[in-house]
Amino acid sequence: MSILINKNTRVITQGITGKTGQFHTEKCQEYANGKYCFAAGVNPKKAGESIFEIPIYGTVREATAQTGATVSVIYVPPPGAAAAIWEAVEADLDLVICITEGIPVRDMLEVRSRMKAKVAAGGKETLLLGPNCPGLITPDEIKIGIMPGHIHRKGRIGVVSRSGTLTYESVAQLTEIGLGQSSAVGIGGDPINGLKHRDVMELFNDDPDTDAVIMIGEIGGPDEADAALWCKTHMKKPVVGFIAGVTAPAGKRMGHAGALISGGADTADAKLAIMEECGFKVTRNPSEMAKLLKSLL
Repeated sequence: MSILINKNTRVITQGITGKTGQFHTEKCQEYANGKYCFAAGVNPKKAGESIFEIPIYGTVREATAQTGATVSVIYVPPPGAAAAIWEAVEADLDLVICITEGIPVRDMLEVRSRMKAKVAAGGKETLLLGPNCPGLITPDEIKIGIMPGHIHRKGRIGVVSRSGTLTYESVAQLTEIGLGQSSAVGIGGDPINGLKHRDVMELFNDDPDTDAVIMIGEIGGPDEADAALWCKTHMKKPVVGFIAGVTAPAGKRMGHAGALISGGADTADAKLAIMEECGFKVTRNPSEMAKLLKSLL
């Protein structure tokens, strides 16, 4: 089994005709069941055309009605990306994956507020992954995003990470020592985003085909600590934890927009201490993540 997506998921690409959207949609089509999964593209100016044999529609709602797609992936440039997220939410999709980096924080605040208001009014909740994330993959079934497919292998280890590069690093390590992955999820590094570590840890905890999890975080924000505290009470599976940015100075933004130490509890040391207290096996060396996990099985 997998979390969020599987070989039967039908996907819409918003921004399919742009350079990035074209490149990654083609790569996702070539991976596992991608030919079937990628069902539609959206571009109001190119409705009625097709690309890679994928029909292009004018709106997400129309693409959903015609193909039965329940998930969308967004490669729309930053100025229009928040509007693209909202269009997918308004179309009542199950999941929206936004790859776009550099969306203005104010735009994301507005779209998140509208998403909450929709649910509060009794509307359907659409899950958001990202923005500024690599996407997610269920090995040998489907990949949605920009991760290299060849490093993944089907198995029973879950991976969730704020860092795209460290997602790939942990996956490659696992594959190298013969441990496959149930799903690998990159939640993205922006300060205003959708699914958090805790949300994904809950999904892995409930998944009968995930035996253990690697959780990778970064400096800045309370998300990793929140997830660890939830895991202390609820998590039934072993977890390896790593936090990037041990040497990062306070007050300086490192890499991602969300990686900024503002208080005492969002340094790497503080997060690692909380994770350890909550029963995680933590490491300060990213090259040890998979070996450490294997020792817990």
